[in-house]
Amino acid sequence: MARQITAAVARAVKGELTLETLELGDPREREILVRNVATGICHTDISMRDQLYPVPQPIVLGHEGAGVVERVGPAVSKVAPGDHVVMSYNSCGGCPSCLEHQPSYCHDFFGYNFGGSRPDGSSPLSSPEGVVHGNFFGQSSFATHSICHERNVVKVPDDAPLELVGPLACGVQTGAGAVINSLGVRPGTSVAVFGAGSVGLSAVMAARLCGAGAVISVDLDDRRLATARELGATHVVNAGSQRPVEAIREITGSGADRSLEAVGSATVLRQAVECLAPRGVCGMVGGTSPEDEVRLNIVHLMTGGRTVRGIVEGDSTPEVFIPQLIELYRRGSFPFDRLLAFYDFAAINQAIHDAETGVAIKAIVRFGAAP
Repeated sequence: MARQITAAVARAVKGELTLETLELGDPREREILVRNVATGICHTDISMRDQLYPVPQPIVLGHEGAGVVERVGPAVSKVAPGDHVVMSYNSCGGCPSCLEHQPSYCHDFFGYNFGGSRPDGSSPLSSPEGVVHGNFFGQSSFATHSICHERNVVKVPDDAPLELVGPLACGVQTGAGAVINSLGVRPGTSVAVFGAGSVGLSAVMAARLCGAGAVISVDLDDRRLATARELGATHVVNAGSQRPVEAIREITGSGADRSLEAVGSATVLRQAVECLAPRGVCGMVGGTSPEDEVRLNIVHLMTGGRTVRGIVEGDSTPEVFIPQLIELYRRGSFPFDRLLAFYDFAAINQAIHDAETGVAIKAIVRFGAAP
């Protein structure tokens, strides 16, 4: 039996989201109904609102949801009503990547996360005005309630702070996972992180956790760079007043062992590659337009044995990695709460504006009192 919910609907490119009453259908066989407590705002949500990729509109976005399970489909065994959960990205479960425990490289990642519908073309959402697309990242969590899937729900401890942990589902897991899972940062490794937003600062914290040597944060905003120092950066570089590649080489001697591009800029990506030491690895996580290309020097890459690789969702398996990050937070080793700014759901457009303009590092909208 369908229920009425309140959701923020994207109906126009670069337009404000509209709070609307929609109907949400019952969970199907392997689906789960979650009452959302809080949801992070990611720049991917903003990019989809603005049609960087052609997701269908009208659509309910949101993909860093945390809440409480209310109902489960008849075939669900992973969680039960009353469980506290985080919702992460979705995947098919049957392609070679999923079968090899690399679901962030699901062969149909775009279909399962950006398609705006279930695989059969249906949406769990409906409106008297017509079709409203849902199932964004298997959740569409800019809403008081979500239908998610057994594959993209992560059970968390009952005492985990649901108002905080939503961003672990994407932005935080992407930055931390890039360092911990993807780039093989070890004690003494030098790391240059380009971008001091929530992804980049999560990478800085993770580099400190891994015992990295020089941890260099590169950004244009001195306030963000000051935060990076507080969270573990040993050096900061303001790219507006310094030449990042030269500054990183001066700090490290021969270049960074690892670099991470978390801005979404071809220019910055080139800098992140050029600053590498021989045998260095550059990971890129910043989202760009599908038309964007980058020019790299072939001799620099080949003769130095350098590597450039894309990273999606920090190469993480969410049901393993998210609880690990929560435990690190509890121990005081991963203070990602320093990145967060909170807004009421009714102020979601202000939260998005603050995220776009850099006022908030990681904005979170809250739907009501946490359980």
